[in-house]
Amino acid sequence: MTITQKSTFPALLLLLYVYISASVTVTTRKPKLEVHENTNAVLSCEFRTERETHPRVEWKKRAKDVSYVYFDGEFTDSFKGRASIDGATVTLRGVTQKDSGVYQCEVTARHDKIKLGEVMVTLSVLVPPHAPSCHVPETVVRGYSVEMHCKDKLSVPPATYSWYKDNKPLNSAPEINYSLDPKTGTLKFKSVSKSDEGQYRCEAANGVGAPKSCAGRHMRITEFELNLTLVIAVGVGAFLLLLSFILAVCLCCRRGCCCSCHHSDAKTSYNPPTDPRHYRHTQSFVL
Repeated sequence: MTITQKSTFPALLLLLYVYISASVTVTTRKPKLEVHENTNAVLSCEFRTERETHPRVEWKKRAKDVSYVYFDGEFTDSFKGRASIDGATVTLRGVTQKDSGVYQCEVTARHDKIKLGEVMVTLSVLVPPHAPSCHVPETVVRGYSVEMHCKDKLSVPPATYSWYKDNKPLNSAPEINYSLDPKTGTLKFKSVSKSDEGQYRCEAANGVGAPKSCAGRHMRITEFELNLTLVIAVGVGAFLLLLSFILAVCLCCRRGCCCSCHHSDAKTSYNPPTDPRHYRHTQSFVL
């Protein structure tokens, strides 16, 4: 290696060091953040510059459309009055489910070799269970199949469900006549019996807050359920059918196209034919 080569090699290393170091770097302590609803969320963003003393900091929320959170030294829209910034780290106060999403911290250093640095922070706002909506039939005929439904649409992560009969938990087993799905909250009976009568309630839980239940509802098992609407419909239908039959018979008789009516009219208007021979015989007998 010559003297020229020896002097050139350290210079190249120095230039490489300057090229790498003379750029803005942006990092975060928590790229994935989970917080409970109505608490504060700290979106960490830390940066380092080599030359720029007053870098530009911006925060965006990425979705179908990218929207600004912090721009030109101010918070925007719904973030005004409930957010603060320290360096590049943003604190959101009283977060709700609407605040969940992917946030992007951008730092622009105009005097650095690489002028732009950015980092992503994913915020998940956890929502405790709400009282689920439950569907329990009031009356069921013995031997029929039944489905009960339970749903909590607001909890994050999604809730799992359990059912109780008379405050005793129901558990799936091969030998019983019902099945339950803890993910969908559906309770199915293949064929109800009198022993299935009682009060049912559903409970939702997701590990974030205390489980919540719907109000208990009583299911009654009957031998036969008389449907008043069906009875009325059948009665009206039978009456209309009978009335149509009577009207048809009357119309038929009036037009003379019914056998019975035609035979009756024939009896009334019958005149035997006059036989000339019979007339002559009668005349001679009188003489």
